[in-house]
Amino acid sequence: MTSRNLRQRRLSRATAALSGRKRGAQPKVVALGGGMGLSASLTALRRITGDLTAVVTVADDGGSSGRLREELGVLPPGDLRKALAALCGDDEWGQTWSRVIQHRFESKGDLHEHAVGNLLIVALWEQLGDHVQALDLVGKLLGAHGRVLPMSAVPLELQALVRGHDPERPEETVTVRGQATVALTLGEVQSVHVVPADPPAVPEAVAAVLDADWVVLGPGSWFSSVIPHLLVPELLDALVTTKARKVLSLNLAPQPGETEGFSPQRHLEVLGRHAPKLTMDVVLADEAAVPDRESLADAAQRLGAAVELAPVASPDGVPIHDPELLAAAYDRIFRMHGRIGPWR
Repeated sequence: MTSRNLRQRRLSRATAALSGRKRGAQPKVVALGGGMGLSASLTALRRITGDLTAVVTVADDGGSSGRLREELGVLPPGDLRKALAALCGDDEWGQTWSRVIQHRFESKGDLHEHAVGNLLIVALWEQLGDHVQALDLVGKLLGAHGRVLPMSAVPLELQALVRGHDPERPEETVTVRGQATVALTLGEVQSVHVVPADPPAVPEAVAAVLDADWVVLGPGSWFSSVIPHLLVPELLDALVTTKARKVLSLNLAPQPGETEGFSPQRHLEVLGRHAPKLTMDVVLADEAAVPDRESLADAAQRLGAAVELAPVASPDGVPIHDPELLAAAYDRIFRMHGRIGPWR
């Protein structure tokens, strides 16, 4: 049997298992991240729980989000919009609204490349004067299967120490500013920090983490979407002190530029350096993306975590997570690694 056929059979089994599982009390799950990585987790998690909260980075400074942020001084809405789209249901209403808010205008004027959802979110922010209330209202309109919250109440600037950012000076370490620039750097990212250095967390995000049964961190751009959550002091404190169990979901492949050449275990080491007090319970990785399982297990153990290997990649070979396979992996982890809430 070919590898492709094997993954397709696993996908069929995962779909059948999820469609047949009994609906009882459900775990409270909080997923942290940004961009397409968080969208992948949310698309999977909404299949297995109805009590889901996304906590989203607010450091984006590129594209439509960057333009709105610069012109209006607002939080960048792009990653928040993507999270809301991922929480839309699979019915006609959900898929229609998902497409609408993701739609980008094409023109020769100022509206070019602006996403409809970005404009809607910013309009409600201006009308209501409340980030959380506005996002809740958009979620209600979309029929979203969960809640979306920004991690901080102020827009953040991501800065990184990068070695070899200038190819002509490969040994030089410089500070690179802006999430879009950090994500595309040609050098080796040593560490990241945010400006302001002590940003306020959104209280509802902190409360969600403290009240959760499970917290999921990743997958996503490691330095620009995953680690920034650990740079908001109140949010990091909540992640360290919460009684929730925590899953670190790894990427399927290194990201060109930002994590070029990183092994799975190096991702864990980098995270540990940015948040030495943070422990995890489970590290989830695709079994085909881990060439050295022993080294990954050692790195996970230093975070207090066990490694779970599962087929979570798309069966067609494209390095993206398959929603059904990822949902089945999360479901198995939630069931096998202990339950702390009344949903057991």
